Amino acid sequence: MSQPRQSMTDPVRHPEAASSRTRTKRALVLLLLTVFVPGGAQVVAGNRSLGRKALVVTLSCWFVLLAVLAVALVDRGILIEVLARPLVQLALAVVLGLLAVGWLVLFVNTLVIIRPRLLAPGARAFAAAATAVLVLATSGVLGYGAHVLNTGRGTIQNVFASGPAFEPVNGRYNIMVMGGDAGANRTGLRPDTMAVFSVDAKTGKTVVISIPRNFQNAPFPESSPLRAVFPDGFNCGDECIMNALYPTVENQYADLFPEGSNAGAEAMLDAAEGITGLPVQGYVLIDMAGFAAFIDAMGGVRVDSGGWVPYRGAPRDDIPVRTRWFPPGELNLSGDDALWYARSRYFTTDYHRIRRQQCLQQAMVNQFNPQTVLTRFSGIMSAGEQLLETNIPQDQLGSFLNLADKSRKTPFERLTLGAPDFGTSAERFSTYPDFDRIRQRVDALLLEASGAAPAASSAPARSTPANDGASASATSGGAAAATTTAAAPSTAASIESGASEAPTTQPDGSPITEDYLIQLELTGQTDLISLIASTNDECSTP
Repeated sequence: MSQPRQSMTDPVRHPEAASSRTRTKRALVLLLLTVFVPGGAQVVAGNRSLGRKALVVTLSCWFVLLAVLAVALVDRGILIEVLARPLVQLALAVVLGLLAVGWLVLFVNTLVIIRPRLLAPGARAFAAAATAVLVLATSGVLGYGAHVLNTGRGTIQNVFASGPAFEPVNGRYNIMVMGGDAGANRTGLRPDTMAVFSVDAKTGKTVVISIPRNFQNAPFPESSPLRAVFPDGFNCGDECIMNALYPTVENQYADLFPEGSNAGAEAMLDAAEGITGLPVQGYVLIDMAGFAAFIDAMGGVRVDSGGWVPYRGAPRDDIPVRTRWFPPGELNLSGDDALWYARSRYFTTDYHRIRRQQCLQQAMVNQFNPQTVLTRFSGIMSAGEQLLETNIPQDQLGSFLNLADKSRKTPFERLTLGAPDFGTSAERFSTYPDFDRIRQRVDALLLEASGAAPAASSAPARSTPANDGASASATSGGAAAATTTAAAPSTAASIESGASEAPTTQPDGSPITEDYLIQLELTGQTDLISLIASTNDECSTP
């Protein structure tokens, strides 16, 4: 039977008799259908069987996307935990790859249906160019998404350990974060930045307990193999400060730990448990260079600095010193700048930089949100492989990302096992620690963080009031060791005790500038510089 005459003259399926203008409109409509309703062009003007199959896939994708959106609105944590699993990422990468190929096939078929030879020369060139652009915007984006997911899956498998996720203890996860510095002038890797992150398994409320690099006499729990080697703790004097434990164990006692484990890191976990009384379940070791790359991948990090922070700058022809200064106020730091901001202890003390590290970590957590991850996923994953070594299982990553997302809603609580939370630096609490006091303070802070005890200030009063955001901070593991020189003990003591108020202007009343600070250094007025810099631990997140 012959087709009805109206069907044979339909310009959508039979454009031969249509006008040039109608053919051009038809081509544009078919391309738009392929973009917004994949399969629609085939149903109305081509192979209906192929079009129906494509429409089924299209409707299924829309259904899945709406379901994902509903889950995200109800409980985003579930979505984060599922998407963080390597097997889910592999499946999504395969699905996106197949969708990219399928959409490309539909565009090629749509171009055949359009019949470019029937178009005017200008319209023909437009149709070809438009098809190429739309293929890149659809199949190209899906293909790139598959590549990014596969990259993330590879990073997770390379960085995180295998094995089952561990359970919280007393409702909390306790993880030790260390910043590692294995520079050429170091004997082995020395984690000069150390902190225990205690995270509420339900709310994500986080307490950060910072351990100074010069902490001495660290005890070991009975379960540690080092208890037999150091029954009275790591107490051989100045050679046995906390950051020396890692290389000491790696070089001399690695055989005490299971083969294949990181003996130095395991020793640090045991010491942290002995110091705080908390069961420390895992570690994250962050490389300094990787930290800078990670910050750059995030697009920088913003902090509100309460004082002048020195760093080592490039030489200038007009001055013989290389000291440069980050000014007070809001700073948008690149990776290298963030590293200097957290490492610097010129003219101040180790305890100043610990508090800046805490602030910087809070800022990173605040900025490490789903929007940042989605827009910078590939760079973050690539930098992450350089950044981390950890014994946290892959299956734990989803729940930890979920907790990190929750933790952005409340500021971190922090405790430094030294000045200013335990006296001044001149009192040398880190050299002669009182472990009963430490554990009492840790227990009280955890109770406060859980809401089971009334809030109370744990830090002694200072003459210069701390910025409100300073207590809402956490340590930056990546901002690890410093190779700079600390302030002299007498200067440090006056800074910590608040003997004098930090000046905010020059003697003539004009604002303090970097050039003024450089001139003070040139004329040897280091005590005045230290006083001006004494507020640089007062930091908050904008």
